[in-house]
Amino acid sequence: MAHRLPHELLTLWQDRGRASADLKALARQHIDELNQKIRELGQLRDTLQDLVEHCQGDHRPDCPILKELASGSCCT
Repeated sequence: MAHRLPHELLTLWQDRGRASADLKALARQHIDELNQKIRELGQLRDTLQDLVEHCQGDHRPDCPILKELASGSCCT
């Protein structure tokens, strides 16, 4: 997973003159950003799950799932 870490973390890791507190603070910031992305993905998953559960899934060409996703109202 090291190759996926932000560039700043790798730069600090290579800098032997840096304080470990700097690296820790940057790592915590990265964790916060990851947690925010996880929350956003969870909300998107929940919305899509709700749309799927309420979809008729019949022969009609009109798709309420795509309609809702295209409107953008489900993902804000």
